[in-house]
Amino acid sequence: MNILAACTFDLKFTYVLAGWEGSASDSRILENALTRDDKLKVPPGKFYLVDAGYALKPGFITPYRNTRYHLKEYSHCPPVNSKELFNLRHASLRNAIERAFGVLKKRFPIIASGSEAHHDVNTRSEIVLACCILHNFLLMYDPDEDILRERQYSIPDVESLCLRC
Repeated sequence: MNILAACTFDLKFTYVLAGWEGSASDSRILENALTRDDKLKVPPGKFYLVDAGYALKPGFITPYRNTRYHLKEYSHCPPVNSKELFNLRHASLRNAIERAFGVLKKRFPIIASGSEAHHDVNTRSEIVLACCILHNFLLMYDPDEDILRERQYSIPDVESLCLRC
């Protein structure tokens, strides 16, 4: 099942659209999220960071294509131009969604285990939504510092990386 989700940098989910079949393209799901009654809205003056699977459109910032992007690619060689630096910063910030899902799966193993797979798609979608709501509540009122620390991530220090590649 595909899930389109938006989150803040403090790992709270602000929008979740679950239930799309796994073969659906990211762009198709985003188009649906932007046109439904409970549509995804980009706050004025704000942007969503999205991965390269999405088309470039107003309010959504994608990384440069055909340019190094993944954080591991910068572990031994710093950015060599402005596009690579942009992609490094983009990947570092977009990592919040990966962390949010990491915490969610750690907190609610039913999502990670696939044990909800014997339920119909509507029930699976509701399980995901319920877990996201509980996740947000727990972050506000009873955060599990061990889980958050486990999923902690910091932006790489580009200056400490090698000078030449």
